[in-house]
Amino acid sequence: MKNIEVVILANSVKHHQHCVAGKCIANGQWVRPVSNSDGAELNHAQALCQNPYGKFNVKPLQKVFMTFSAHAPLAHQPENYVIDGSTWRQNFGISVGELNHYLDTPNDIWGGTDRVPHASIVSGHIAIGQSLYLIAVDGLHLYKNQYDKRRASFSYHGTNYDLAVTDPNFDRIIQNNEAPRGVLCVSLGEEYQGNCFKLVATIF
Repeated sequence: MKNIEVVILANSVKHHQHCVAGKCIANGQWVRPVSNSDGAELNHAQALCQNPYGKFNVKPLQKVFMTFSAHAPLAHQPENYVIDGSTWRQNFGISVGELNHYLDTPNDIWGGTDRVPHASIVSGHIAIGQSLYLIAVDGLHLYKNQYDKRRASFSYHGTNYDLAVTDPNFDRIIQNNEAPRGVLCVSLGEEYQGNCFKLVATIF
């Protein structure tokens, strides 16, 4: 497949590896690079991009040229594309202020709970048109629950959500008392114990 220029909107933690996602600059469509047709995560080497100073981990807000071997949609993740092993190349980036140009405006985030039954997706009862959203939310609160799990609570279009966080910068944001802008990249995860859980992949 030809070079696709993608603005990176997530490089989150999945099985101690990387789940990268972004939007194609040419058409605004989501792209999730995966290592195989089953939607597997990327290892560290696969999540690197080349710039004039060397190879580095891709980061949100970077613009990166990527090539893929195939589109490999899954019922719960239709944006998956299998990487072809070629080197990704960084092409500058966007500012945080430019995120507004990439926002999604769904009515809700795949319903009002923190998960979607996988069987309902596979059967077609619940259709997943896209498994990634970049949304502006209200009342964002980051915390760790009694099990020391990273969580984000917020409101979107009048519905309250409380979701797991896979953003590797979560601890830094908490420790430094940073004030996020209230823009989140939210992803529908892989099937786990019968459900696909909604995950906050990036906190902007």
